[in-house]
Amino acid sequence: MPHPSVPRIGRTFAGLTAVAACSAGLLAAPAPASATPDPARAPGAPRLAGAYPNLAPRPPMGWNNWSYYMCDLDEKVVLDNARALVRTGLARKGYRTVTVDDCWMSRQRDDRGRLVADRTKFPHGMAHLGEQLHRMGLKFGIYADVGTLTCEKYPGSLGHFQQDAEQFARWKVDYVKADGCNVPVTPGHGKEAAYRDLYGQLSRALRATGRPMTFSVSAPAYFQFDGDSVWHRVMGWSAEVGNLWRTGRDVALEKSTPAAKWASIVYNFRYNSRLAGLQRPGRWNDPDFLLAGAAGLTRHETQSQMSLWAMMAAPLISSTDVGALSPAARKVLGNEQVIAVDQDPLGVQGRVVAQDDDSAVLSKPLKNGDRAVALFNSGGSPRTLSVSAGAAGLAKSGSYELHNLVTGRRTHSEGNIVAREVPPHSTVLYRVTPH
Repeated sequence: MPHPSVPRIGRTFAGLTAVAACSAGLLAAPAPASATPDPARAPGAPRLAGAYPNLAPRPPMGWNNWSYYMCDLDEKVVLDNARALVRTGLARKGYRTVTVDDCWMSRQRDDRGRLVADRTKFPHGMAHLGEQLHRMGLKFGIYADVGTLTCEKYPGSLGHFQQDAEQFARWKVDYVKADGCNVPVTPGHGKEAAYRDLYGQLSRALRATGRPMTFSVSAPAYFQFDGDSVWHRVMGWSAEVGNLWRTGRDVALEKSTPAAKWASIVYNFRYNSRLAGLQRPGRWNDPDFLLAGAAGLTRHETQSQMSLWAMMAAPLISSTDVGALSPAARKVLGNEQVIAVDQDPLGVQGRVVAQDDDSAVLSKPLKNGDRAVALFNSGGSPRTLSVSAGAAGLAKSGSYELHNLVTGRRTHSEGNIVAREVPPHSTVLYRVTPH
Protein backbone atom coordinates (compact mmCIF):
# COMPACT_ATOMS: atom_id res chain seq x y z
CA MET A 1 0.00 0.00 0.00
CA PRO A 2 1.11 3.57 -0.42
CA HIS A 3 3.74 4.64 2.05
CA PRO A 4 5.09 8.13 2.28
CA SER A 5 7.54 10.22 0.44
CA VAL A 6 7.25 13.00 3.02
CA PRO A 7 4.28 12.93 5.41
CA ARG A 8 1.93 15.84 4.80
CA ILE A 9 -0.52 17.40 7.20
CA GLY A 10 -3.95 16.16 6.30
CA ARG A 11 -7.53 16.58 7.47
CA THR A 12 -8.47 17.26 11.09
CA PHE A 13 -10.46 14.82 13.24
CA ALA A 14 -12.03 16.09 16.48
CA GLY A 15 -9.26 18.59 17.08
CA LEU A 16 -6.48 16.14 16.17
CA THR A 17 -4.19 16.70 13.20
CA ALA A 18 -3.98 13.63 10.98
CA VAL A 19 -0.66 12.70 9.44
CA ALA A 20 -1.41 11.31 5.98
CA ALA A 21 0.99 9.84 3.46
CA CYS A 22 1.09 8.93 -0.20
CA SER A 23 3.46 7.60 -2.84
CA ALA A 24 4.51 10.30 -5.25
CA GLY A 25 7.01 8.35 -7.34
CA LEU A 26 10.70 7.73 -6.82
CA LEU A 27 12.77 10.34 -5.00
CA ALA A 28 16.22 11.04 -6.32
CA ALA A 29 17.45 11.17 -2.75
CA PRO A 30 20.66 9.69 -1.35
CA ALA A 31 20.34 6.46 0.58
CA PRO A 32 20.35 6.82 4.36
CA ALA A 33 23.50 6.46 6.38
CA SER A 34 24.55 3.23 8.04
CA ALA A 35 22.29 1.82 10.70
CA THR A 36 22.44 1.55 14.45
CA PRO A 37 23.90 -1.89 15.32
CA ASP A 38 21.15 -3.21 17.60
CA PRO A 39 17.53 -2.02 17.45
CA ALA A 40 16.78 -3.43 20.88
CA ARG A 41 19.49 -1.20 22.35
CA ALA A 42 19.04 1.90 20.20
CA PRO A 43 19.27 5.00 22.41
CA GLY A 44 15.87 5.93 23.74
CA ALA A 45 14.16 2.91 22.15
CA PRO A 46 10.83 2.42 23.94
CA ARG A 47 10.09 -1.03 25.29
CA LEU A 48 6.84 -2.97 25.33
CA ALA A 49 5.79 -5.42 27.99
CA GLY A 50 6.70 -8.58 26.10
CA ALA A 51 7.67 -8.72 22.44
CA TYR A 52 5.31 -10.03 19.80
CA PRO A 53 5.76 -13.81 19.39
CA ASN A 54 8.19 -14.90 16.70
CA LEU A 55 5.76 -16.17 14.07
CA ALA A 56 8.18 -15.67 11.17
CA PRO A 57 11.42 -17.55 11.88
CA ARG A 58 12.21 -17.25 8.14
CA PRO A 59 11.43 -14.25 5.90
CA PRO A 60 7.76 -14.52 4.85
CA MET A 61 7.00 -15.55 1.26
CA GLY A 62 3.80 -15.15 -0.71
CA TRP A 63 1.69 -12.88 -2.90
CA ASN A 64 -0.02 -9.50 -2.47
CA ASN A 65 -2.27 -7.78 -4.99
CA TRP A 66 -1.24 -4.15 -4.42
CA SER A 67 1.62 -3.34 -6.81
CA TYR A 68 -0.02 -5.07 -9.77
CA TYR A 69 -3.79 -4.68 -9.20
CA MET A 70 -4.06 -1.86 -6.64
CA CYS A 71 -7.82 -1.51 -5.88
CA ASP A 72 -8.79 -3.51 -8.96
CA LEU A 73 -9.23 -6.68 -6.94
CA ASP A 74 -12.02 -9.09 -6.11
CA GLU A 75 -12.55 -12.64 -4.94
CA LYS A 76 -11.82 -14.06 -8.40
CA VAL A 77 -8.52 -12.18 -8.74
CA VAL A 78 -7.32 -13.40 -5.35
CA LEU A 79 -8.37 -17.02 -5.85
CA ASP A 80 -7.11 -17.17 -9.44
CA ASN A 81 -3.67 -16.04 -8.26
CA ALA A 82 -3.79 -18.48 -5.35
CA ARG A 83 -4.58 -21.36 -7.70
CA ALA A 84 -1.75 -20.23 -9.98
CA LEU A 85 0.70 -20.32 -7.05
CA VAL A 86 -0.26 -23.95 -6.51
CA ARG A 87 -0.38 -24.89 -10.20
CA THR A 88 3.03 -23.39 -11.04
CA GLY A 89 4.71 -25.02 -8.03
CA LEU A 90 5.56 -21.64 -6.47
CA ALA A 91 3.50 -22.47 -3.38
CA ARG A 92 5.49 -25.64 -2.89
CA LYS A 93 8.65 -23.52 -3.01
CA GLY A 94 7.41 -21.25 -0.22
CA TYR A 95 5.07 -18.66 -1.73
CA ARG A 96 2.15 -19.57 0.49
CA THR A 97 0.78 -16.42 2.16
CA VAL A 98 -1.86 -14.73 -0.01
CA THR A 99 -2.57 -11.22 1.25
CA VAL A 100 -5.48 -8.98 0.26
CA ASP A 101 -4.38 -5.34 0.42
CA ASP A 102 -6.37 -2.09 0.71
CA CYS A 103 -9.85 -1.66 -0.84
CA TRP A 104 -11.25 -5.04 0.24
CA MET A 105 -13.77 -3.54 2.65
CA SER A 106 -16.93 -1.47 2.44
CA ARG A 107 -16.70 2.27 2.99
CA GLN A 108 -18.64 2.01 6.25
CA ARG A 109 -18.60 -0.34 9.22
CA ASP A 110 -21.83 -2.15 10.02
CA ASP A 111 -24.25 -1.06 12.78
CA ARG A 112 -22.20 -3.04 15.32
CA GLY A 113 -18.97 -1.31 14.32
CA ARG A 114 -17.54 -4.28 12.46
CA LEU A 115 -15.51 -4.17 9.25
CA VAL A 116 -17.55 -5.43 6.31
CA ALA A 117 -16.21 -6.89 3.08
CA ASP A 118 -17.27 -5.14 -0.13
CA ARG A 119 -20.06 -7.50 -1.20
CA THR A 120 -19.60 -6.70 -4.88
CA LYS A 121 -15.91 -7.61 -4.79
CA PHE A 122 -16.17 -10.38 -2.20
CA PRO A 123 -19.75 -11.71 -2.40
CA HIS A 124 -19.03 -14.69 -0.16
CA GLY A 125 -17.18 -12.69 2.49
CA MET A 126 -13.68 -12.89 3.93
CA ALA A 127 -14.20 -16.01 6.04
CA HIS A 128 -15.08 -17.88 2.85
CA LEU A 129 -12.00 -16.49 1.11
CA GLY A 130 -9.82 -17.73 3.96
CA GLU A 131 -11.46 -21.16 3.83
CA GLN A 132 -10.70 -21.45 0.12
CA LEU A 133 -7.07 -20.45 0.63
CA HIS A 134 -6.64 -22.88 3.51
CA ARG A 135 -8.09 -25.71 1.41
CA MET A 136 -5.30 -25.07 -1.10
CA GLY A 137 -2.70 -25.32 1.67
CA LEU A 138 -2.13 -21.56 1.62
CA LYS A 139 -2.23 -18.90 4.34
CA PHE A 140 -4.64 -15.97 4.48
CA GLY A 141 -3.31 -12.42 4.82
CA ILE A 142 -5.37 -9.24 5.21
CA TYR A 143 -4.77 -5.48 5.26
CA ALA A 144 -5.67 -2.96 7.95
CA ASP A 145 -4.60 0.55 8.95
CA VAL A 146 -3.91 1.86 12.45
CA GLY A 147 -5.25 5.32 11.55
CA THR A 148 -8.74 6.68 11.15
CA LEU A 149 -8.85 5.66 7.46
CA THR A 150 -6.80 3.44 5.20
CA CYS A 151 -4.65 5.05 2.52
CA GLU A 152 -7.56 4.66 0.06
CA LYS A 153 -10.05 6.11 2.58
CA TYR A 154 -11.69 2.91 3.81
CA PRO A 155 -12.32 2.45 7.56
CA GLY A 156 -9.18 2.38 9.68
CA SER A 157 -8.84 0.36 12.87
CA LEU A 158 -8.26 3.26 15.28
CA GLY A 159 -10.76 2.84 18.10
CA HIS A 160 -11.57 -0.71 16.97
CA PHE A 161 -8.30 -2.56 17.51
CA GLN A 162 -9.61 -5.40 19.66
CA GLN A 163 -12.81 -5.69 17.66
CA ASP A 164 -10.92 -5.94 14.36
CA ALA A 165 -8.32 -8.34 15.76
CA GLU A 166 -11.07 -10.65 17.02
CA GLN A 167 -12.82 -10.48 13.67
CA PHE A 168 -9.61 -11.40 11.85
CA ALA A 169 -9.20 -14.32 14.24
CA ARG A 170 -12.77 -15.48 13.54
CA TRP A 171 -11.98 -15.32 9.81
CA LYS A 172 -8.89 -17.44 10.53
CA VAL A 173 -6.48 -14.84 9.21
CA ASP A 174 -2.81 -15.89 9.37
CA TYR A 175 -1.05 -12.62 8.47
CA VAL A 176 -1.97 -8.98 9.12
CA LYS A 177 -0.39 -6.08 7.24
CA ALA A 178 -1.07 -2.83 9.11
CA ASP A 179 -0.52 0.44 7.26
CA GLY A 180 -0.13 3.87 8.87
CA CYS A 181 -2.07 6.41 6.83
CA ASN A 182 -4.22 9.06 8.53
CA VAL A 183 -2.70 8.66 11.99
CA PRO A 184 -3.88 11.44 14.34
CA VAL A 185 -1.22 13.33 16.26
CA THR A 186 -2.47 15.06 19.40
CA PRO A 187 -1.15 18.62 19.77
CA GLY A 188 1.78 18.59 22.15
CA HIS A 189 2.64 14.95 21.47
CA GLY A 190 5.06 13.69 18.85
CA LYS A 191 4.38 11.82 15.65
CA GLU A 192 6.53 8.88 16.76
CA ALA A 193 4.64 8.59 20.05
CA ALA A 194 1.34 8.41 18.14
CA TYR A 195 2.56 5.65 15.83
CA ARG A 196 4.18 3.71 18.67
CA ASP A 197 0.98 3.84 20.73
CA LEU A 198 -1.35 2.76 17.91
CA TYR A 199 0.84 -0.05 16.58
CA GLY A 200 1.34 -1.21 20.15
CA GLN A 201 -2.43 -1.32 20.68
CA LEU A 202 -2.99 -3.42 17.57
CA SER A 203 -0.08 -5.69 18.48
CA ARG A 204 -1.56 -6.37 21.91
CA ALA A 205 -5.02 -6.90 20.42
CA LEU A 206 -3.74 -9.49 17.95
CA ARG A 207 -1.90 -11.32 20.74
CA ALA A 208 -4.98 -11.27 22.94
CA THR A 209 -7.02 -13.25 20.38
CA GLY A 210 -4.88 -16.34 20.95
CA ARG A 211 -4.65 -16.92 17.19
CA PRO A 212 -1.10 -16.76 15.75
CA MET A 213 -1.16 -13.98 13.13
CA THR A 214 2.13 -12.84 11.63
CA PHE A 215 2.23 -9.05 12.01
CA SER A 216 3.66 -6.82 9.28
CA VAL A 217 4.27 -3.28 10.55
CA SER A 218 4.44 -0.29 8.17
CA ALA A 219 5.51 2.32 10.74
CA PRO A 220 9.17 2.80 9.65
CA ALA A 221 8.12 3.77 6.12
CA TYR A 222 6.49 6.87 7.58
CA PHE A 223 9.77 8.01 9.17
CA GLN A 224 12.23 7.41 6.32
CA PHE A 225 12.81 11.15 5.88
CA ASP A 226 12.60 12.21 9.51
CA GLY A 227 16.30 11.61 10.19
CA ASP A 228 18.22 8.40 10.62
CA SER A 229 18.14 8.33 14.42
CA VAL A 230 14.34 8.52 14.53
CA TRP A 231 13.92 6.15 11.58
CA HIS A 232 16.17 3.55 13.17
CA ARG A 233 14.50 3.94 16.56
CA VAL A 234 11.09 3.25 14.97
CA MET A 235 12.52 0.05 13.50
CA GLY A 236 13.71 -0.84 16.99
CA TRP A 237 10.23 -0.77 18.51
CA SER A 238 8.71 -2.25 15.34
CA ALA A 239 10.79 -5.34 16.13
CA GLU A 240 8.96 -5.56 19.45
CA VAL A 241 5.41 -5.05 18.19
CA GLY A 242 5.65 -7.21 15.04
CA ASN A 243 7.55 -9.71 12.94
CA LEU A 244 8.55 -7.61 9.92
CA TRP A 245 8.38 -3.97 8.96
CA ARG A 246 8.26 -1.94 5.78
CA THR A 247 11.47 0.02 5.88
CA GLY A 248 10.73 2.78 3.35
CA ARG A 249 9.24 3.84 0.06
CA ASP A 250 6.96 1.60 -2.01
CA VAL A 251 8.33 -0.23 -5.00
CA ALA A 252 6.83 1.01 -8.29
CA LEU A 253 3.33 0.06 -9.42
CA GLU A 254 2.54 -1.98 -12.53
CA LYS A 255 1.26 1.16 -14.28
CA SER A 256 4.71 2.81 -13.90
CA THR A 257 7.15 2.98 -16.79
CA PRO A 258 9.82 0.27 -17.08
CA ALA A 259 12.48 2.86 -16.22
CA ALA A 260 10.59 3.89 -13.08
CA LYS A 261 10.19 0.25 -12.03
CA TRP A 262 13.91 -0.40 -12.37
CA ALA A 263 14.80 2.87 -10.59
CA SER A 264 12.53 1.94 -7.69
CA ILE A 265 14.14 -1.51 -7.35
CA VAL A 266 17.59 0.11 -7.18
CA TYR A 267 16.42 2.79 -4.76
CA ASN A 268 14.75 0.32 -2.39
CA PHE A 269 17.81 -1.93 -2.52
CA ARG A 270 20.08 0.98 -1.63
CA TYR A 271 18.17 2.14 1.40
CA ASN A 272 17.41 -1.36 2.71
CA SER A 273 20.94 -2.69 2.18
CA ARG A 274 22.20 -0.19 4.76
CA LEU A 275 19.88 -1.48 7.47
CA ALA A 276 21.46 -4.88 8.13
CA GLY A 277 22.27 -3.88 11.71
CA LEU A 278 18.58 -3.32 12.46
CA GLN A 279 17.40 -6.77 11.37
CA ARG A 280 17.76 -9.97 13.32
CA PRO A 281 16.56 -13.54 12.77
CA GLY A 282 12.78 -13.59 13.03
CA ARG A 283 12.52 -9.78 12.78
CA TRP A 284 12.82 -8.77 9.12
CA ASN A 285 13.49 -5.61 7.14
CA ASP A 286 10.97 -5.45 4.28
CA PRO A 287 11.93 -3.42 1.16
CA ASP A 288 8.60 -4.25 -0.54
CA PHE A 289 7.33 -6.50 -3.32
CA LEU A 290 9.05 -8.57 -5.98
CA LEU A 291 8.22 -7.33 -9.50
CA ALA A 292 9.11 -10.43 -11.53
CA GLY A 293 6.52 -10.52 -14.29
CA ALA A 294 6.02 -6.74 -14.39
CA ALA A 295 5.70 -5.31 -17.89
CA GLY A 296 8.89 -3.84 -19.30
CA LEU A 297 11.42 -5.26 -16.85
CA THR A 298 14.17 -7.35 -18.42
CA ARG A 299 15.22 -10.82 -17.31
CA HIS A 300 18.43 -9.32 -15.88
CA GLU A 301 16.45 -6.75 -13.87
CA THR A 302 13.99 -9.22 -12.37
CA GLN A 303 16.82 -11.62 -11.56
CA SER A 304 18.76 -8.81 -9.91
CA GLN A 305 15.85 -7.94 -7.64
CA MET A 306 15.35 -11.57 -6.65
CA SER A 307 19.06 -12.07 -5.95
CA LEU A 308 19.46 -8.83 -4.00
CA TRP A 309 16.31 -9.43 -1.93
CA ALA A 310 17.59 -12.93 -1.13
CA MET A 311 20.94 -11.50 -0.02
CA MET A 312 19.11 -9.07 2.27
CA ALA A 313 16.99 -11.87 3.84
CA ALA A 314 13.99 -9.84 2.72
CA PRO A 315 10.42 -11.14 2.59
CA LEU A 316 9.78 -12.58 -0.88
CA ILE A 317 6.30 -11.32 -1.65
CA SER A 318 5.34 -11.30 -5.31
CA SER A 319 2.88 -8.76 -6.67
CA THR A 320 1.93 -9.79 -10.18
CA ASP A 321 -0.55 -11.80 -12.23
CA VAL A 322 0.82 -15.22 -11.32
CA GLY A 323 -1.22 -17.01 -13.96
CA ALA A 324 0.28 -14.84 -16.70
CA LEU A 325 3.92 -15.24 -15.64
CA SER A 326 6.29 -16.09 -18.45
CA PRO A 327 8.47 -19.20 -18.09
CA ALA A 328 11.43 -16.86 -17.50
CA ALA A 329 9.68 -15.00 -14.67
CA ARG A 330 8.56 -18.28 -13.07
CA LYS A 331 12.14 -19.48 -13.24
CA VAL A 332 13.35 -16.35 -11.45
CA LEU A 333 10.77 -16.60 -8.66
CA GLY A 334 11.13 -20.37 -8.35
CA ASN A 335 14.93 -20.69 -8.26
CA GLU A 336 15.32 -22.91 -5.21
CA GLN A 337 19.04 -22.18 -4.84
CA VAL A 338 18.34 -18.43 -4.58
CA ILE A 339 15.35 -18.99 -2.30
CA ALA A 340 17.62 -21.05 -0.03
CA VAL A 341 19.91 -18.03 0.38
CA ASP A 342 16.95 -15.90 1.45
CA GLN A 343 15.53 -18.59 3.74
CA ASP A 344 18.87 -19.66 5.24
CA PRO A 345 18.33 -20.70 8.88
CA LEU A 346 21.07 -18.37 10.12
CA GLY A 347 18.72 -15.50 9.25
CA VAL A 348 21.42 -12.88 8.64
CA GLN A 349 20.97 -9.94 6.28
CA GLY A 350 23.92 -9.67 3.90
CA ARG A 351 26.08 -6.56 4.08
CA VAL A 352 27.60 -4.35 1.41
CA VAL A 353 31.36 -5.00 1.44
CA ALA A 354 32.32 -2.95 -1.64
CA GLN A 355 30.51 -0.37 -3.74
CA ASP A 356 30.74 2.59 -6.08
CA ASP A 357 28.17 4.68 -7.92
CA ASP A 358 27.23 1.88 -10.32
CA SER A 359 27.98 -1.34 -8.45
CA ALA A 360 27.75 -3.08 -5.12
CA VAL A 361 29.08 -6.32 -3.68
CA LEU A 362 27.26 -8.01 -0.80
CA SER A 363 28.33 -10.90 1.41
CA LYS A 364 26.06 -13.04 3.57
CA PRO A 365 27.09 -15.85 5.93
CA LEU A 366 25.14 -19.10 5.60
CA LYS A 367 24.46 -21.67 8.29
CA ASN A 368 26.64 -24.46 6.81
CA GLY A 369 29.72 -22.21 6.72
CA ASP A 370 29.36 -21.13 3.09
CA ARG A 371 29.04 -17.51 2.02
CA ALA A 372 26.65 -16.02 -0.51
CA VAL A 373 28.30 -13.24 -2.50
CA ALA A 374 26.37 -11.01 -4.91
CA LEU A 375 28.08 -8.74 -7.45
CA PHE A 376 25.58 -6.16 -8.74
CA ASN A 377 26.10 -3.95 -11.80
CA SER A 378 23.46 -1.21 -11.63
CA GLY A 379 25.09 0.78 -14.42
CA GLY A 380 24.45 0.93 -18.15
CA SER A 381 27.58 -0.83 -19.43
CA PRO A 382 29.07 -4.31 -18.88
CA ARG A 383 31.60 -4.46 -16.04
CA THR A 384 33.94 -6.94 -14.45
CA LEU A 385 33.34 -6.92 -10.70
CA SER A 386 35.48 -8.50 -8.01
CA VAL A 387 36.06 -8.60 -4.29
CA SER A 388 38.84 -10.13 -2.25
CA ALA A 389 38.11 -13.20 -0.17
CA GLY A 390 39.04 -11.29 2.98
CA ALA A 391 36.66 -8.42 2.22
CA ALA A 392 33.88 -10.96 1.63
CA GLY A 393 34.40 -12.44 5.10
CA LEU A 394 36.35 -15.51 3.98
CA ALA A 395 39.87 -16.59 4.88
CA LYS A 396 42.33 -14.34 3.05
CA SER A 397 44.08 -17.34 1.55
CA GLY A 398 42.60 -20.60 0.39
CA SER A 399 40.68 -22.28 -2.39
CA TYR A 400 37.00 -21.71 -3.02
CA GLU A 401 34.28 -23.21 -5.18
CA LEU A 402 32.04 -20.57 -6.74
CA HIS A 403 28.58 -21.89 -7.59
CA ASN A 404 26.64 -19.44 -9.79
CA LEU A 405 23.10 -19.88 -8.45
CA VAL A 406 21.46 -18.57 -11.62
CA THR A 407 23.42 -20.35 -14.37
CA GLY A 408 24.43 -23.37 -12.26
CA ARG A 409 28.05 -23.06 -13.41
CA ARG A 410 30.78 -24.00 -10.92
CA THR A 411 34.25 -22.52 -10.96
CA HIS A 412 37.17 -22.31 -8.53
CA SER A 413 39.17 -19.43 -7.13
CA GLU A 414 42.39 -19.17 -5.16
CA GLY A 415 41.67 -15.63 -3.99
CA ASN A 416 39.46 -12.94 -5.46
CA ILE A 417 35.82 -13.60 -6.22
CA VAL A 418 35.30 -12.33 -9.76
CA ALA A 419 32.33 -11.92 -12.10
CA ARG A 420 33.47 -11.03 -15.62
CA GLU A 421 31.59 -8.77 -18.00
CA VAL A 422 28.46 -8.53 -15.88
CA PRO A 423 25.70 -7.13 -18.16
CA PRO A 424 23.99 -3.85 -17.26
CA HIS A 425 21.39 -4.19 -14.48
CA SER A 426 22.59 -7.72 -13.71
CA THR A 427 23.65 -9.49 -10.54
CA VAL A 428 25.91 -12.51 -10.30
CA LEU A 429 25.08 -14.53 -7.20
CA TYR A 430 27.61 -17.07 -5.98
CA ARG A 431 27.45 -19.59 -3.20
CA VAL A 432 31.06 -19.73 -2.08
CA THR A 433 32.29 -22.95 -0.45
CA PRO A 434 35.78 -23.06 1.10
CA HIS A 435 37.86 -26.14 0.22
